Amino acid sequence: MAAARTWSRRGLVALLLLAMIFPSLLSPSDATSTYLRRRQVLKRLNKPPLATIQSPDGDIIDCVHISRQPAFDHPLLKDHTIQMQPSSQPSGLYGEATRPFTQTWNQNGEKCPNNTIPIRRTNEQDVMRATSLTTFGKKTHDRSPHPHSHGWCHKRPLPYATGDANYYGTKVTINVWQPTIATSGDFSLSQLWISAGSYDNKDLNTIEIGWQVYPAMYGDDKTRLFIYWTRDAYNETGCYNLACSGFIQTNPQFVIGGSISPVSTYGDTQYEYDYLVWKDPAGGNWWLQVQGNNVGYWPSSIFTLLQTGVADSVEWGGEVDSPQITTPMGSGHFPEEGFGKATYSRAIQVVDSSNNLKPPNGVGLIAPLPSCYNVMTGSSSTTSWGTYIYYGGPGCPQNSQIEVM
Repeated sequence: MAAARTWSRRGLVALLLLAMIFPSLLSPSDATSTYLRRRQVLKRLNKPPLATIQSPDGDIIDCVHISRQPAFDHPLLKDHTIQMQPSSQPSGLYGEATRPFTQTWNQNGEKCPNNTIPIRRTNEQDVMRATSLTTFGKKTHDRSPHPHSHGWCHKRPLPYATGDANYYGTKVTINVWQPTIATSGDFSLSQLWISAGSYDNKDLNTIEIGWQVYPAMYGDDKTRLFIYWTRDAYNETGCYNLACSGFIQTNPQFVIGGSISPVSTYGDTQYEYDYLVWKDPAGGNWWLQVQGNNVGYWPSSIFTLLQTGVADSVEWGGEVDSPQITTPMGSGHFPEEGFGKATYSRAIQVVDSSNNLKPPNGVGLIAPLPSCYNVMTGSSSTTSWGTYIYYGGPGCPQNSQIEVM
């Protein structure tokens, strides 16, 4: 505690010195206000732990009582009763990955006490890397003309389900990579999307889960498990991981935002994991399952369209935010290179109104920048791959002239 107070004083002194050196940029009162607001954010996010674990990757993992997690700061969840297990899970699952899901923090057998969940501690540097305190832990998106783009100009080939009007969830198996990020503000990820509404109407509801490399968020280039949600097209609500109230975690074995290790190697061992999100038929909450383990859920009450309704779109694939289009997606290799070399999402299924998993009726493809990142799809009825996609690419040479469609 003494060390924490020392660092707090040092942080305040540093900000005051900055204000003295650059008075036109930051007055002493502004410096004090910014510092205090940053401390308030950290206090809100970092709940008092019952135990603490030092992860080999440098993260500090706080074991927080399940009833004290950030979700319950949400005004709609003040009297919420935790649903420890879903009432049922979809039938018809196939093509499951066989390896256990492995994260760095507990590879030496560490675990949190009973009735607690592990939460990656947010430090002051994490908050300072954000463009502002209000945008910490949030996505920012620009408008895009394509109806399946959700309104952002981030670069991504976009496979999406076709042939159904309603979706009650989706499942996918994705191999994990560690792409090299070109600049610290870029990110690269692979994920699934469940959504309803539209960006234009500012009523877009999304649920997102996958892996990402995002130095500006985490302060390193490690591959990490992430989640995201919004109910207003990324305007005011929602966030990554547990950076705001919303998602309720029930499983003590997963650190959301924690690093994944090992990752796939080009031309060698492939590490892949299953992700399943579905709407619980009994309570309407949206449950998350990773590698066959129930991790937690998004309460239906935090949504609008996904609260009483279901998704009108499900998608899978990769996304890159790289203004210069120089950060690779996935393995950094094009889909034509195939297994062991390209990123894939396989055994793709959607959940129907009877809580059954089935292959999508069809898969539509969009590749706005095929010379930078591309996508291809296929289907196999004789293997565990079922409906699958390969996607990714190295990006494009810096300053290349490319028209974004």
